[in-house]
Amino acid sequence: MHIPDLIPDIDVSFEGHVAVVEIRRPPHNFFDLRLIEGLAIAYEALDKEASCRAILLCAQGTAFCAGADFSKRDDDAATRRPGVLNPLYTEAIRMFACAKPVVAAVQGAAVGGGLGLAVSADFRVACPEARFSANFNRLGFHPGFGLTATLPRLIGQQKTAMMFYTGRRVGGEEAFQMGLADMLVPREELRSAALKLATEIAISAPLAVVSTRATLRQGLVEAVTAAVNRESHEQDWQRRTEDFKEGVAAMAARREPVFQGR
Repeated sequence: MHIPDLIPDIDVSFEGHVAVVEIRRPPHNFFDLRLIEGLAIAYEALDKEASCRAILLCAQGTAFCAGADFSKRDDDAATRRPGVLNPLYTEAIRMFACAKPVVAAVQGAAVGGGLGLAVSADFRVACPEARFSANFNRLGFHPGFGLTATLPRLIGQQKTAMMFYTGRRVGGEEAFQMGLADMLVPREELRSAALKLATEIAISAPLAVVSTRATLRQGLVEAVTAAVNRESHEQDWQRRTEDFKEGVAAMAARREPVFQGR
């Protein structure tokens, strides 16, 4: 099997027919274009690998993925022409196009785009310490990473609207009750439980699993593509507002934002 050796901050190993894809940017595992591109490259390589029948997506550190690191300048956003799709979302579409089923082990925060990453998986195994948050509106801008398409499909329109408009944190137990998490286990058992689920999937006939998954997820890549095109446009102009500056400043200072609607 050939997995590109130099994928930054991502490790790929095998447990039987399960490929373990681990994000290694502890403790928060902030994402950027390079990380999502690396995941897309790994997924595409695993799609071509016959011995891979399921993927376990996991992360080192206390967070699954705490979203984007807003303490760092986003040069791509600053120089991208209006109307040009955020290249990070181009890579996200590549991830959604993966044919193999994915189980995500969520041990801590899955925030913003990190929530989008968790929701891109077929299943989420969580622990009580997990925290799911679509905090975009609290930061002063539009949700992204295809969540406007994927989250309603998972938990329904009303619960999605609640998560978007309030930016509230949903703990592991509540996430399990609302269908955002598929399994809830003690934190010390999280990785083994997620691996067990992925192994159960890998025991089934691989051609049948891929075929069944394609039927269940038909139209999803197209829906995500349409969603990220709108999300990218909305985010681009909202990143230039005073509200976005206030949202980022308030997050850094750990205080409630005071938005002015401009």
